[in-house]
Amino acid sequence: MPRKFFAVALLVSFIAMSTSGLMMFFIEKPSFTIQMHPVHKLFGLVMIISVIGHLSFNYRSLLTYLKTKTIAIFGSVLVFLLVFLYGVAINNKVPDNIAIPMDELAGQAESHE
Repeated sequence: MPRKFFAVALLVSFIAMSTSGLMMFFIEKPSFTIQMHPVHKLFGLVMIISVIGHLSFNYRSLLTYLKTKTIAIFGSVLVFLLVFLYGVAINNKVPDNIAIPMDELAGQAESHE
């Protein structure tokens, strides 16, 4: 029974994360991103919990998939890309004179939910 709950939670959180993420991607306005942030953040947590549950039920299958050379290379490339993009993002710091007022305004906007 828990497997079914994790599957449904994973499906709904995927829909929420993908639609809110796509909207934020195509509607490139910081004000809209702040509006969507609570949805994206909450369902991000639901997705993390769902993925952990899903993996706990299916880790053997995943390990079997990773024994295939092509899949292992594909997964390695994705992990490399993820680490590389995190590195780029972390080293692309927004200057304090822009970041501080932006963070303060975002905090004000989110507190008016």
